[in-house]
Formats: sequence, structure tokens, C-alpha cells
Amino acid sequence: MTMHKKKLVAGNWKMNGTLAANEALVKALVGGLDSPACDVAVCVPAPYLSQVQSLAKDSAIALGAQDVSAHASGAFTGEQSAGMLQEFGVRYAIVGHSERRQYHGESDEAVSAKAAMALRHGITPIVCVGETLQQREAGQTDEVVKRQLAAVIHDNGHCISEIVVAYEPVWAIGTGKTATPEQAQAVHHLLRAQLHHAAGDHAAGIRILYGGSMNAANAAQLLAQPDIDGGLIGGASLKAPDFLQIIAAANQAMSAPRA
Repeated sequence: MTMHKKKLVAGNWKMNGTLAANEALVKALVGGLDSPACDVAVCVPAPYLSQVQSLAKDSAIALGAQDVSAHASGAFTGEQSAGMLQEFGVRYAIVGHSERRQYHGESDEAVSAKAAMALRHGITPIVCVGETLQQREAGQTDEVVKRQLAAVIHDNGHCISEIVVAYEPVWAIGTGKTATPEQAQAVHHLLRAQLHHAAGDHAAGIRILYGGSMNAANAAQLLAQPDIDGGLIGGASLKAPDFLQIIAAANQAMSAPRA
């Protein structure tokens, strides 16, 4: 039986949470986790980084941010630098989430600059790529995700093996629609080939997460695919039982023999 690379289950709380709700959620996760075989992270709103850092201390849960500035410091009101995040023990930062691209006009170049800044501070960027429904229906999926990832590879080629990629079909985020395991695997395979071209054999160790409405019901099937190395979980990460079930599915997928 071969062990797969460590899967990663990362929760993205988006703009949700209260001090009381966060405490209940993190305590339930810590209590239900034990020693997971996979890596686990929660990406929380910036005001709660300190609280969650304290709640998750000495547990298997790594802390993540939902964004990071492309700038080191200065007159950038409302931004958080990688250095600031580092001070709170942040291990992961989501960059280029479709909601940032859509509502905040983030370009591929901006996403790439953010990834570079995270890497410079020892924070692993979770680089999101994905197509809209319109793009998928127009047959542009491959072209769009390759373009989005190419920008990050172009600027970070020397340390590309240190990133995490998340494929999030925009049409499957918060809509309840999920890519079929086959649809998701096809894109993950394409991204793996692109990474292989850039990083050679190191590409096999780069984790590619699926991030489009993965939940307790469909996680096992998605995580069984050869190129799906974990999940970037939205709504289900706010419910401890669901999130724990996805983590259990990831643990299970890691111990399953390769087909």
C-alpha cells in the first residue's frame, strides 16, 4: 500500500464568524480531530486571527488568512501585509479567490504578486484558479485556468513547488452545484501537467485542492481522484461535524491503496 502525499483540508470562513461562534466551532474541531493524517487549516477573517491563533494553539489546525497584500508596508489602508500575518502564526494565505477577482478586480498579475509576497514571508499561498459558467459553456475552461496559473508560475518559478493550487469552478461556489469527480479530475490533471512543465518532478508534490461546493456528502468521491489533493471548503467549514467528516474522508483517501 502506498501512502499518498499529505492531503490538505482548508476551511475558508469567508466573511462569517463572531467571537462566540468561532470559539464554539474551533473548540469542536480541536476536540474532534485527534491526530489527523492530513493537514488541516482554517482561513479566517483578519479580525479573528488572534482569537483563532489562541484557540487552535498546540492543535493540528494551522491558521490561514483569506488574503494578503502585494505590498510590504505603507499607505495601503485596509490591507494586511505578509509580515503582519506572519506575526500571528499564519501558515497559509488564500490568494486570487474568485470573489476577490470578481468583486475587487484582482488581475492575474496582482494575484501573482500576492503569492510572491506570501512566499517571501514563509506563508504558503493557496492560489485559486477557476472558470465561470459562461467560460465553461464556451469551452474555455482549460485556457482560463492555464492563464491564471501561468501568471503565478511566471513570477514565482523558482519556488513554485512551495505553493498550493486550488481549482474552484466559479459556477460551483455557493451554488450547490459541484463539478463531477471526473470534471474536477480532468482540470486537476491539466494543472498538474502545467506544473510539471514548470517544476519537473517537484510538481508531483504540489497539492491541488478542489474548491467548488465540496461537502460531507461528496468529499470522499472527489478526494479519491488521483490528482485531487484536498479541498478548499466554504460553507461546510462553518459546521464542525461536516468539516470533521471531510477531514475523515481525506484521511481515508490517504490510506487507500492507489488504483
